[in-house]
Amino acid sequence: MKIGVAGSVGLDHIMTFPGKFTDSLVAGSLEKVSLSFLVDGLEVRRGGCAANIAFGMGVLGLNPILIAAVGKDFGDYQAWLTRHGVDTSHALVSTTQHTAHFTVTTDTELNQIASFFPGAMSEARNIELTSIMEKIGKLDLLVVSPDDPEAMLRHTEVAIAQGVPVAADPSQQMARMTGEEIKQLINGATYLFMNEYELALAIQKTGWSDREILERVTYRIVTQGSQGARIESIDGTFIRVACAKEKAKVDPTGVGDSFRSGFVAGLAWGLSLERCAQLGSMIATYVIETMGTQEYRFTKTEFVSRFEEAYGASAAAEVAAHLPA
Repeated sequence: MKIGVAGSVGLDHIMTFPGKFTDSLVAGSLEKVSLSFLVDGLEVRRGGCAANIAFGMGVLGLNPILIAAVGKDFGDYQAWLTRHGVDTSHALVSTTQHTAHFTVTTDTELNQIASFFPGAMSEARNIELTSIMEKIGKLDLLVVSPDDPEAMLRHTEVAIAQGVPVAADPSQQMARMTGEEIKQLINGATYLFMNEYELALAIQKTGWSDREILERVTYRIVTQGSQGARIESIDGTFIRVACAKEKAKVDPTGVGDSFRSGFVAGLAWGLSLERCAQLGSMIATYVIETMGTQEYRFTKTEFVSRFEEAYGASAAAEVAAHLPA
């Protein structure tokens, strides 16, 4: 299965605050917020939504095609992704900009305050998806993850026009995009990924009801934090999947991206939607246990054992048949 992953590539600056953000927020004064948090730690890690998703798929033995704009400083990161199974040969390398940067601070309740500097990502609108497919052949699936908004809209339009199924993942760009733009990303998608807050925001911004959004996609996958995820469709499909138990909650950054990587890998393997969501949840569990979005490691034996513990022997056997040694 030939899968393209379009979206951001960046460097994550991850900080931890040894308290709760809410303790510093004053009710009635939130319209004029000026705060500074003294943090305990700083980690600089590889990140970006498309890179995180593609990395997870690569770790699971697939060879996803990265469709992204990256900076002139991409060399080391490119080598890392290539070593982990990602095809980076079609990335657009900027001659002037640096790779995007994401800065996030996490408190003891795993609440986050983040900022994102796009850098080279702003050039993603110059990527021609049609030209890429002329070189590699028609994609079987295109994941459209957070990116330059114009690029997200163009990739979606081109893919749907050419009959390429789209997995829409507007997530982090929802706050910036207009209701009409969000409609364009949702309408006609085969898979729509959102968390519960993003779904509420989509309803508010588009003016569509919950049902009207569901009518415009084939399947909607809603992640629910520690409550797992649900898969639903207008024809009555409803599947609820619990999270695999984590050993520790270290850092939630990239958990959503990793869920998508596992889910899409399951699709590539021809697994059921339930199994796809379970696979995504297992990868997400590994990510929350580690600092950084691409730092998790596992052996096939360990992965299958934990998967069996979470979802049963039959489910684990299905997944084990596809995992690389």
